[in-house]
Amino acid sequence: MGFFSKLEARSIEIDSLLCVGLDPHPEDLDRPNASAALEFCKRLVESTADVALAYKVNTAFFELYGGEGWNALGDLIRSIPLEVPVIVDAKRGDIASTAAAYAKSLFQTLGATAMTASPYMGSDALAPFLEDSDRGVFILCKTSNPGASDIQDLEVAHANFEPVLAGRLKLFEQVALKVVEWNTRDNVGLVVGATKPDALLSVRGLAPDLWLLTPGVGVQGGDLAAALNSGLREDGSGMLITISRGISRAQDARQAALNFREAINEGRLRYLESKPAAVPVKGVSSGLADLARSLHETGCIKFGEFTLKSGLISPIYIDLRLLVGHPWLLDRVAVVYVQMLQSMRFDRLAALPYAALPIGTAVCLKGGWPLIYPRKEMKEYGTRVQIEGVFQPGERVVVLDDLATTGGTKMEAIKKLRSAGLIVEDVVVLIDRQSGAAEALSREGYRLRSIFTLGELLREWEEQGLVSPQQVQQVQEFLLK
Repeated sequence: MGFFSKLEARSIEIDSLLCVGLDPHPEDLDRPNASAALEFCKRLVESTADVALAYKVNTAFFELYGGEGWNALGDLIRSIPLEVPVIVDAKRGDIASTAAAYAKSLFQTLGATAMTASPYMGSDALAPFLEDSDRGVFILCKTSNPGASDIQDLEVAHANFEPVLAGRLKLFEQVALKVVEWNTRDNVGLVVGATKPDALLSVRGLAPDLWLLTPGVGVQGGDLAAALNSGLREDGSGMLITISRGISRAQDARQAALNFREAINEGRLRYLESKPAAVPVKGVSSGLADLARSLHETGCIKFGEFTLKSGLISPIYIDLRLLVGHPWLLDRVAVVYVQMLQSMRFDRLAALPYAALPIGTAVCLKGGWPLIYPRKEMKEYGTRVQIEGVFQPGERVVVLDDLATTGGTKMEAIKKLRSAGLIVEDVVVLIDRQSGAAEALSREGYRLRSIFTLGELLREWEEQGLVSPQQVQQVQEFLLK
């Protein structure tokens, strides 16, 4: 078992995601010295050891007392019950032998169970910390401090982007993708603060299985419910919610810890209960607002007079085939699909030709799911199959398309999939044009799930000044026909 498998087992055993921060601020001590800091933290441990999933100790509050402080830190870690993980918040990161010395210092000399580390110098600077699967490493990704955006929100080129398209993936998102690659021993997680729920949501989409160490609730202004809704895994776990001063400065530290654990568990329960009802996504968060703007600016949305496949004359035309010309935008679209699909149960995705094929490929590469697709026409040579890809009858399939209008194309594809023995219950699209598809599919027993409705997009574009009130009115009148 790697570090996180053990952490998960303890979380289930004590029903907790609470990480108690052991930060002996000098102003909280009777006397500002190493022994007082040690006693302060020991009292917290004694009152919360059965409630805390883990402890996070900030080395700075011990290092300021020099050698005595370092010795006190070691004494504190040794005093904590062995079954409770201790995360040393040291934010280390250096090259070669220096990193190896840091790893030995924290894991062997001090006896820490886990640590925080900086990704800035790359994988070779982190390798010594990751060697022991029993020791966890939380990599700084999106921190909770106000100045985090100075560096972490810088737009960078992704490996799959051409240089001219650089500037569409934020640095912290690139870190999340890299850490997924580095987690080969079940011992690497991410530090993502609670003060930016949109960033939490983005990271969870990019790293659906990783554990997140999440500081910032309480004194720093992070909202617990928003953090849980954005950062929890599909199973309602995968987060260490760190509370420091909210417990250490409480009149009754134990009761405060119990209250926080209860609040976290209530939030987890609400999150799990709301998942089936969270379709389609209602409202537009700031992250989705950026995506809505990009869809408009790249010409994927056009206004005028257009004849749709259904024969209807529309004042708006949505051309998501253009996504393949903007890899950065296709990557963004894939992220929001992954975020929705994580709450669903299925064996593979079925993308509909032709617009959804590149979308489906991007989604499956990011989410790790297998892809099939029903052909538009019967193959007259070779295998003569209707469904391309690998599958078995009886498997559950989610149909994936770019948008929904009347639902006719979806029904044709579902008929082919069902004739091959596949089970279909859900259709997922980026945009529901609100032209009857949801109702038509529902009558046949299928659910349409959308990232956006056209009405939501119109409101968002109008708020951003991208469309005129007259254009919005024309489309709204069309939707009412």
